[in-house]
Amino acid sequence: MPAESGIAEAAAVLRDGGLVAFPTETVYGLGANALDARAAARIFEAKARPSFDPLITHLADTADLEKLAGPVPAAVAALAGRFWPGPLTLIVDRPAAIPPIVTSGLDTMAVRVPDEASARALIRAAGVPVAAPSANRFGQLSPTRAEHVVRGLGAAVEVVLDGGPTRCGIESTIVDARGPQPVVLRLGALAVEELAAAVGPVRVRPGHSGQPVAPGTLAAHYAPRTPLRVVSGVEPPPGDGRRRGFLAFQEAPAAGYAAVEVLSSDGDVTEAAARLFDALHRLDAAGVTEIHAEPAPEEGVGRAINDRLRRAAATWDTVD
Repeated sequence: MPAESGIAEAAAVLRDGGLVAFPTETVYGLGANALDARAAARIFEAKARPSFDPLITHLADTADLEKLAGPVPAAVAALAGRFWPGPLTLIVDRPAAIPPIVTSGLDTMAVRVPDEASARALIRAAGVPVAAPSANRFGQLSPTRAEHVVRGLGAAVEVVLDGGPTRCGIESTIVDARGPQPVVLRLGALAVEELAAAVGPVRVRPGHSGQPVAPGTLAAHYAPRTPLRVVSGVEPPPGDGRRRGFLAFQEAPAAGYAAVEVLSSDGDVTEAAARLFDALHRLDAAGVTEIHAEPAPEEGVGRAINDRLRRAAATWDTVD
């Protein structure tokens, strides 16, 4: 249903312990009442998400952070004041009101205020914080359109709010600013350069395969159903007759691929990020046997694009 006209119904579903998929500026989220352990458990069940991978809690307004979590470190408050609403998730101590299932037993909570009016209106109408990872099966491509959610989760979701394609196209940046230097735990739609311009030097912690300390930080993740390989640039495919797809950053290959998606003909990393998952969804549906993906420049959100491509390739063990 349309995002704006469906808010009242969706808010009632959330209050009753149900699941609602809704648009944010990053990707579509699969939301449940963050104060209700049984509702949160339904997220893990619907996504087939392992219980050790925590969820992000979404708030309607920046002022709601201290209402939920109490006083937070000055650096955390400063980042929230500077970048919320926006694609920045911050790490705070888990408040008693948030059940441990939401944080996968961690004593910290990931939290943000989305920069999407309908999402904030939904949370405000529900009257509860909303736990919401991306609205897809665990480990697969994130949804940037309502149809991606319907195709991936189907009847597991009571309500899908359709707000059209998401603006940023990749997930939020996750930062732990509780220590002496902010640490980026997940690259995302807010570029490291923007963070550094606001707070000074930041450290980037790579994804890993052990116990996650924040949502979406596993080394293998964000993968299409089709095996994906990161290649060094635009190059012809091997002449073995296999149908391959190509994900190009700026320039399409001359020939040889059965399906091609170009992320930004202007070479704009922000535009490329907005198109990334949508393009991979199309290549996944094109009937190819393998996807070759060209990396973006390692600047701005291009770093997050390359992070997603590397982790998608790691899922298939095709990292060159």
